[in-house]
Parts: sequence; structure tokens; C-alpha cells
Amino acid sequence: MSYWYNIESGQVEPDESKSAGENLMGPYDTEEQARNALASAAERTAQWDQEDEEYEEGR
Repeated sequence: MSYWYNIESGQVEPDESKSAGENLMGPYDTEEQARNALASAAERTAQWDQEDEEYEEGR
């Protein structure tokens, strides 16, 4: 089963009863991963920003 994080409601939704796709992040394998969707996205964004900065400095 997959889980989704609804960015509008802040709720985790199972695959069988998920809302419209435009407000969802996922799919995630576990409810815990879905609950942490925003934090995970922020961590990845920070990592990508750092990689971009390092690339720009290396030119």
C-alpha cells in the first residue's frame, strides 16, 4: 500500500482514499515517510542548493 501527504490538509492519506493529485506529495511506502514529506523535501532542496552552489564556484 502507498501513502500520500496532502499539503492542503496536512494529513496522510492511504492510496485507496487519496484526494485529488494536485495537493498530494508521494507516493511513500510508509505512513511515517508520508508524514515527513515536507521535511524530506526541504532536506533534498537544501542538498541540491548546496550542490548548485559548489558547481557554480567550480567554474
